[in-house]
Amino acid sequence: MRPDVEIDACRAGHHRLLAGLVPLTDDDFRAPSRLPRYSRGHVVAHLTNKATAHARLFGGPAADEVRRLHPEGYDADWTAEAGAGRSAAVLRADLAQSFSFLESAWDDLGPDQWDDLGIMTAGPRSMAEIVGHHLRNVEVHHVDLDLGYEVADWPPAFVAGELARGLRGLPDRAEPADLLAWLLDRGPAPDLGPW
Repeated sequence: MRPDVEIDACRAGHHRLLAGLVPLTDDDFRAPSRLPRYSRGHVVAHLTNKATAHARLFGGPAADEVRRLHPEGYDADWTAEAGAGRSAAVLRADLAQSFSFLESAWDDLGPDQWDDLGIMTAGPRSMAEIVGHHLRNVEVHHVDLDLGYEVADWPPAFVAGELARGLRGLPDRAEPADLLAWLLDRGPAPDLGPW
């Protein structure tokens, strides 16, 4: 089923993020983000690369293919580094274009293709689930850009969906007994493993 609520949240998130980038200069893009080792330019290049990769995934069902998010050997840090030094105008234009391609890919997907699969880094996901992944990228990295957009600004649709997914996966990221002890206020918050 087409995830209209998440698609609408993505479109609104695209608009907010792009509007937030308008006043930035080349120097502003070279400034550090909240993401360790990443400048704002790195974060924008990463978002551009991810949106472009997602758009390719969404072309899979029409071609009767199950596509991978990235080719074998893809290095996200290297590609972000390669794109980070571009001018402010180019960084903004590339991100806007990648968002436009992705939105068009959603619009082109047939109503019976939302359960078709694409291969994400974490494994196979439906096209509907991949929209949620993109929404997480946009919302979390918008905060990472350190432009005044904060966690409290996240839209309710994103918070509700992402919190539910995060809670379902929590037992896989910590020792279950330690997690339960923390939830029962009988122990410290456990260290969480990677996503």
